[in-house]
Amino acid sequence: MKSVRTSNINIKRDAWVEVNLDAIEKNILELKNFVRKGAKILAVVKADAYGHGSVMLAPTLLASGVNMLGVASIDEGMDLRNAKIDVPILVLGAAPVWAFDYAAENNISLSLFSPHHIEAAELTYKKTGLKTKAHIKLDTGMNRIGLTKDKAVDFIKKVQKSNAIELLGIFTHLANSEDRVKTKKQLDIYNEIVSQIDTKGLILHYANTTASIAYPDLKYDMARLGLALYGLLPDLPPDTKKIPQLTPAMGLKGRITNIHTAQKGEGVSYSHTYIFDKETKVATIPIGYADGVSRGLSNKIYGYLNGKKVKQIGNITMDQMMFDISDVEANEGDVIELIGEHISINEWAKILNTINYELICRLKVRLSRVYTR
Repeated sequence: MKSVRTSNINIKRDAWVEVNLDAIEKNILELKNFVRKGAKILAVVKADAYGHGSVMLAPTLLASGVNMLGVASIDEGMDLRNAKIDVPILVLGAAPVWAFDYAAENNISLSLFSPHHIEAAELTYKKTGLKTKAHIKLDTGMNRIGLTKDKAVDFIKKVQKSNAIELLGIFTHLANSEDRVKTKKQLDIYNEIVSQIDTKGLILHYANTTASIAYPDLKYDMARLGLALYGLLPDLPPDTKKIPQLTPAMGLKGRITNIHTAQKGEGVSYSHTYIFDKETKVATIPIGYADGVSRGLSNKIYGYLNGKKVKQIGNITMDQMMFDISDVEANEGDVIELIGEHISINEWAKILNTINYELICRLKVRLSRVYTR
């Protein structure tokens, strides 16, 4: 059989992640209907924009009205700076004190919550003459990083007096935004803290994607939008009245590299976890667990090929997986969709008893990104 490889996608592997920039743009416009009127928007692009590619997405995000980008580390911020992305960037996680110089020199804001952070900022100021731009992180119930209520007010006032720090905002992270009672408890703590300080000119932020959608009466200066930007919903309170209509931006696709016929009684892949009960036409694509597709999905998922769903069969291997395509007309070079318009990654999350966040972040090890409109 002649192999057909017709495609306008210029990559050197028959597997790729496809990211639809139109979907990103549409999702932002839709989410603006939920964000508090007048509030800024921080787009969370940590973990390489949840696997979608932070550098490539940044221009679309900014052109669609995003005001700031949120990352997990200074390194992630530098990826954006090196790509000439000139927009406020906030490191939402903890930054090492030895890297404060680097952040100041590259205009990257840091999250402060330790006396060591103040000391590091003052040392940076002495050495470079540059102030550390910062947002103070409060721990109101996440118990991860941040200042607890008993230490927060004194710390904030000390930062406000420091000539080495340019304080831009105060924020917290909601641990249970799908639970209204627990969320209220956290916000009560947050509001109690900020009520004791001068917040003039500061950005007060705590509304994540869920809070922005499900809590229309909250008063905040900036919404931090993550998963929904990419077209997927986080958990929402069950009584949420209005839900945004989002378009998933990510697709995972692979071209068929081989088609052959297996006989009844034969097995497929390692350990022969799938035995053929009849003569079967088998297609192979070059995507495996080293690409972020969990081996735990073996024999449990489907692909979409030429208008029909096809069952994945046998153990998913490091670099390849197989499908039963007995009921589909197909040739080598045809594309099987694993995630996309016809198959949601939420189906995988349900099988693996995990969250969609985790799975989209996995798909970034070896897979090229192809951006479409």
